[in-house]
Amino acid sequence: MTALKPRAAHRATVISAAFVALILGLGLLGLCYGASWSSPGKVLAVLTGAEHSVVILEWRLPRVVAGLVFGAALGVAGAIFQNLTRNPLGSPDVIGLDAGAYTGVLFALTVLSGTSAQLATASVLGGLLVSAVVYLLSSGGAFSGLRLVVIGIAVNAMVTAINSWIVLRAELEVAIAAVGWSAGSLNGVDWADLWIPFAVIFVLLALMTSQARAMHQASLGDSLAVTTGVTLGRLRLLMVLIGVGCTAAVTSVTGPIAFIALAAPQIGRRLVGAAGTPLLPAALTGAVLLQGADLLAQALLAPVALPVGVVSTAIGGCYLIWQLTKEVRRA
Repeated sequence: MTALKPRAAHRATVISAAFVALILGLGLLGLCYGASWSSPGKVLAVLTGAEHSVVILEWRLPRVVAGLVFGAALGVAGAIFQNLTRNPLGSPDVIGLDAGAYTGVLFALTVLSGTSAQLATASVLGGLLVSAVVYLLSSGGAFSGLRLVVIGIAVNAMVTAINSWIVLRAELEVAIAAVGWSAGSLNGVDWADLWIPFAVIFVLLALMTSQARAMHQASLGDSLAVTTGVTLGRLRLLMVLIGVGCTAAVTSVTGPIAFIALAAPQIGRRLVGAAGTPLLPAALTGAVLLQGADLLAQALLAPVALPVGVVSTAIGGCYLIWQLTKEVRRA
């Protein structure tokens, strides 16, 4: 994690503890809320095994756990790319990785049989392909995060157009499923959908944790990173693979959920007062944002549950306008 002074480290600990409490509170609320309200006492009794409820254990709990794990994965992916590009706009959804992962999902749905393993594999490959294109196009001369972001935005627009063409050419049933998928939703997730993505995410997060110090050194500048023994080329490749893997694992189940990866790292960084973009605050903020957005999506038009991507996009659009305004003023 990012090195912090004692006072900043204390602040980061307090903020992290507050985030954990908030995550637990939102999780409990998510287990209570639904077509019928379950009291916190009943939820705790079910979780401890004193009572049994299919609704809580098989319907609500997978959704709550998915919101926690997927939100953390998106927050870390955003932190990885914002450290890599040294730009607050460098997130997977902005530079086209979400769109590329969605292209892989469309391929699995339209060409293959669309099993969970096929969706996960195709999603990862699609994200990797787009990331390779963006990296190659932006790698001329010295590495520039701003150039990578700008080229990523352009590639994102082109890949989104390709995705629209695929949907328009697909059979009606597949097109309807694909359009629903593109909204990004936690509706209907169950345990069978989550084991493969969870395993991928846990492995990638463990690997990223081992590289967190090197990532921080690289974010402070190439010269400093090299003098401290960081191999920049290898580190950047590993960071891209981990970021794409986290993003694609989420997309393979939920579809692309926009703006969590963009907003979470910067919100977490500002709250803890860190100089860089640390991973833990980004992960905790991402979990809170996705859990909160999903609860809001369920409540807005209850009993109809909106896709969480609709809510995250509406909130994230406001954040993006604010962030772009800051960038323009700074320039």
